[in-house]
Amino acid sequence: MNKITFCALILSISTLGNAQEQNSGGTITGNMETSFQYLNEDSLIGAAQPDTKGLMNSYMNVFYTQGNFKAGMRFESYLPRIQGYPNRFDGTGIGMRYVGYENDFIDITLGSFYEQFGSGMIFRAYEDRALGYDNLMDGGRVVLRPIPGVKIKGVYGRQRLSFQNGLIVHSDGITRGFDGEVNLNSAIKALKLSKLKITLGGSFMSKWQDDSREDLILPENVGAYGGRLKLKYKKFALDGEYIIKEQDPSSDNNYVYNYGHAALLNFNYSTRGLGVALSAKSVDNMSFRSDRTKTLQDLFINYLPSMNKVHTYNLVSSLYPYATQPVGEIAFQGEVLYTLKRGSKLGGKYGTSINLNYSSAYGPNRDLSGVNAQDSTGIAYSTGLFDMSDSLYWQDINVNMYRKFNKSFYMRVSYFNISLNNDVGKVTGDAKGIINTNIGVIDMGYKINKKHSIRAELQALIVTPDKYGKVNDKGDWATVLIEYNISPSLFFSVMDQWNLPNDKLNDIYGSDTDAGDDDLTKTGLHFPYVSAGYIHEATRVTVGYGRQRAGLFCVGGVCRFVPASNGLTVSITHSF
Repeated sequence: MNKITFCALILSISTLGNAQEQNSGGTITGNMETSFQYLNEDSLIGAAQPDTKGLMNSYMNVFYTQGNFKAGMRFESYLPRIQGYPNRFDGTGIGMRYVGYENDFIDITLGSFYEQFGSGMIFRAYEDRALGYDNLMDGGRVVLRPIPGVKIKGVYGRQRLSFQNGLIVHSDGITRGFDGEVNLNSAIKALKLSKLKITLGGSFMSKWQDDSREDLILPENVGAYGGRLKLKYKKFALDGEYIIKEQDPSSDNNYVYNYGHAALLNFNYSTRGLGVALSAKSVDNMSFRSDRTKTLQDLFINYLPSMNKVHTYNLVSSLYPYATQPVGEIAFQGEVLYTLKRGSKLGGKYGTSINLNYSSAYGPNRDLSGVNAQDSTGIAYSTGLFDMSDSLYWQDINVNMYRKFNKSFYMRVSYFNISLNNDVGKVTGDAKGIINTNIGVIDMGYKINKKHSIRAELQALIVTPDKYGKVNDKGDWATVLIEYNISPSLFFSVMDQWNLPNDKLNDIYGSDTDAGDDDLTKTGLHFPYVSAGYIHEATRVTVGYGRQRAGLFCVGGVCRFVPASNGLTVSITHSF
């Protein structure tokens, strides 16, 4: 986007603002967010101070609607980007902009847009600012609603790859597709009063990218297609989706010509005091990008939902998270939530909730027999739907119990048993094979009066030695968190992560003057962090200072690496 376009957009927003004042039918809304870091060097934990010392990410969304017309844009600024964000984020400019029109029949958008077909296994364009992820589409999007219960979508454009020198950089490939969904209960009069709710859907997506290889014959057009079904009857719900991807040789699959598939099944049952959820997923060769040469999280057309519970406790969520494997995995999850009746001996006066969750992921079983290395088809193996090997990628068994003892005091006790194959879902460079951990958490809260409350967390993580008595990775950890809230505006917290003493710490972190005369083998290593926040109406200001260890930050099976840091972080958010 050149400077003339930039100025034109600024002028258009100003004009829209004046129009809003003159015409009460127009509305401007939006939000902003700024994160600033001032970092110190801390060689003991491997934290470096950038040349600029300070880092800043800023965003502002501005949306305008009047009648059927809509428009919006997002300003972005990385001066330079905060730690952990991709190195392709740089400069100040407009990172998203669109205009559109919508009525009961049609919804059309030109410019930047986000969209999802079904569960996202065939197409999902979305933004997750915490991950530094944004694969928006730039082009056109049309949604049609010809009759009640029927929705047809069409998309065409290029994906956003990066934001450099204040400009959007797009993928080399073109992405296009359509999706249709029918709610039979709304579309067919005879089914309107039926207790069985039925929704059918189907999708097709394709990408085009020029074949730039002389040593291979690469398909320039690659399609993916599939369907989905949702059923709901009283307290039961069942949905499933199946996607097939055509031959798509890429850097992810070492340029093999196998077809890909993805299947997802979800079952839910809910009644008073009991909830049950069961899920299963089968994925093989489903890395679907608009550029076959990209890796990591760049330019995914699709999104493969994670099949493990999203944890929030510090040691559970950040030390050994699992990233979904698009190349292939067979995954399962089951969860039961049961509430003991209020007033019973076990339930107590306010009732007691028990949550049990299990998830696992295994590698697909790939049959290499009968595959000829000289076969010109490029087919490298054969596998089937839910054809699972005995290669464990991930397993999580967790249970937590919540009880409110009186109007002022509650306690949640949790246990997690997590096994991660670090050779597959690599989260650390210090371990090989399966890392086995046991984690315990006690979470307590006490309401002092109407405005004041205090909360505390005690966490411990123990790494189980392997069969040879060797402890994988960095050993055991403990975390203590104390949080004080003054409703509705103030909160303060103090946290310390402690890498407990063990024989490997000196080898991992090395020797440094910051450690003084202490031997890390005997004392361990602390990561203290203090923070405070102030909330006023739609504005929130948060200030934090301390050490943060290196590790992965994950949301929904998508992860980014965050390096170790020592310093100040200030965050401001506001909505209007």
